Amino acid sequence: MKDRYLAFLAIIGAVCLLSLSYTSGDPTGYTIEELRTLYSSGDQSKWPAPHLFNEAKEGFQDIGPLPKMKFPEDNPYSEDKMELGKMLFFDPRLSKSGQISCANCHNPEIGWSDGSRVSFGHDRQTGTRNAPTLVNIGYAKTFFWDGRALTLEDQVKGPIENPVEMNFHMSLAAKNIRKIKDYKPFFVKAFGNGEVTEEKIAKAIATFERSLISPPSKFDKFVSGKKDALTDSELNGLHLFRTKANCINCHNTPYFSDQKFHNLGLTYYGRKYKDLGRYLVTQKNEDVGKFKTPTLREVSENKPYMHNGLFPELANIVMMYNAGMGRETPKADQINDPKFPHKSEMIERLNLTDEEVFDIVAFLKSLNSYKYKMRPPELPKSGE
Repeated sequence: MKDRYLAFLAIIGAVCLLSLSYTSGDPTGYTIEELRTLYSSGDQSKWPAPHLFNEAKEGFQDIGPLPKMKFPEDNPYSEDKMELGKMLFFDPRLSKSGQISCANCHNPEIGWSDGSRVSFGHDRQTGTRNAPTLVNIGYAKTFFWDGRALTLEDQVKGPIENPVEMNFHMSLAAKNIRKIKDYKPFFVKAFGNGEVTEEKIAKAIATFERSLISPPSKFDKFVSGKKDALTDSELNGLHLFRTKANCINCHNTPYFSDQKFHNLGLTYYGRKYKDLGRYLVTQKNEDVGKFKTPTLREVSENKPYMHNGLFPELANIVMMYNAGMGRETPKADQINDPKFPHKSEMIERLNLTDEEVFDIVAFLKSLNSYKYKMRPPELPKSGE
């Protein structure tokens, strides 16, 4: 009997230790109803404080509904320009083969991506990076996974001229469009004259892409005052996202991206899938393996994940973060390698329970508005 009593005490002690361990990971101690009241108040100042590393504090802005889209002064919005850009976006005559359009890698039926690990391009060549979604791309400050384009207009030119993607030159793409007489009235409406130039093509497509904006999601409605818009699981996931799970450190602002570059330990340095990331743009050793933080809006419609597309489901990603991501241990011949990558200090083991992982995934799914559908436009044909 005494042995059974001692064993019972030991079990109670172990349970208490586990409980202490869990609460120390999330010391906020709010009930779900308290969280519901605070987060749905419409007042961010009432929200529980986010858990931030020092690295994340500069320029930090909390998550919330998207602001109104801003268009650049040298490329203001017009309906006619947007409609022209839409046609050009779906037109394969911007490619050398005449078979690949922007929509091949950014398909509206697949979350404005292509659902592939990496995309197919000219002559069925494959790239090395996953095609990111274009939804809300107008809120971005730099473009591509490595940030090599500083404006959306510059980004438009990249895939057209990339030999692995559309394999054309902008001047030749413009020449192709110039031959199609039925395009001329659309250029007149958009720009005041019918002259077809590289700059006009880029501006029109960029204007169309800036029009791809998510309607309010369940999350947006909830934090704007609709108290029952999120389930308890989604709400707990929101709170974990901002606290114990550390997600808010990179996925902040209404765009759900700090638009900075971080090394998550997925460089695969010296191995298959190696990608030096931001280093290829800056040539700075400290940028090896750094990639731009992607937006999380509409994220469950944009699998697979990460710059290399190696992670098929959201749960895979959350579990990887929970484990502290991959190790970066140099081999003997890499110990003195100045380019050997170093994982961000913000990546650490999280000790999330299975239920907490599930709740975070549920919250991420609440960032979807709906499956964005768009019928391809009828393209100008005469004069070819």
